[in-house]
Amino acid sequence: MGEKIAVVTGAGGTLCSAMAKDLAKQGYKVALLGRTMEKLKIVEEGIKADGGIAISVSADVADEKSVKEAKDTVENELGVCTLLINGAGGNQNDALPNIPEFDERELNNDDAVKGFFNLNMKVFQSVIDINTMGTVIPCFVFGKSMAKNKQGNIINFASMTSYRPITRVAAYAMAKNGIESFTQWLAAYLAPANIRVNAIAPGFFLNDRSRKIMFNADGSQTERAQNILRQTPMRRFGEAPELIGCMNWLIDEKNAGFVTGITIPVDGGFLSSPGV
Repeated sequence: MGEKIAVVTGAGGTLCSAMAKDLAKQGYKVALLGRTMEKLKIVEEGIKADGGIAISVSADVADEKSVKEAKDTVENELGVCTLLINGAGGNQNDALPNIPEFDERELNNDDAVKGFFNLNMKVFQSVIDINTMGTVIPCFVFGKSMAKNKQGNIINFASMTSYRPITRVAAYAMAKNGIESFTQWLAAYLAPANIRVNAIAPGFFLNDRSRKIMFNADGSQTERAQNILRQTPMRRFGEAPELIGCMNWLIDEKNAGFVTGITIPVDGGFLSSPGV
């Protein structure tokens, strides 16, 4: 294998920035893709300060034209992608009910109750788009160049919601369930092109958004956090560096060259706990 060139979407986030930095230390030239250049530039500067090579490319991963423009930039400045990590995604508060189950009041547009029946469907759909097409489109665009070269590796981001439709996150769960299926489908499809496709399913990791959900202003745990930790046998949240080992195994052609089409939970035991 020649030059190692990684494209990391959502690279300004806590988890993917850690992955991008580790790849740069391994000698990858890293293209950092995301919508917020300020966040990408911070990661880029950190990589360069450690002697690595990185560029920041603004892109909307759910928009084919935007991703094609990003691909042109990457190929002009770094070369053809050999590793694609699809970490872009997320949720929106307006797509989340504030109740875990049906309440009669939601039918009457009671401002105190935001249930499924008074959600904004356009926002609901936008969550599905960013978390499904935001993975499909980069695979479509960058995967084509990989297929021409007959080599490549793709890692998608699944979730605990790929396995269980966790309360209040219907759109996100629907999308991430689809990512597990798409990963299997694409792995079988791209095998003749010598491209392996797998996914990592992080459990409950802390990032800027989740800290606001899991902790109150005084630092105490919210009820949501307590429920999650009660279901997590290791009784703590994950930290970004704890995904690195899984990533590095999946991209290692010597140790994982026969591995494709799987989704690996990194979850502190969450899926193993029945809750009773």
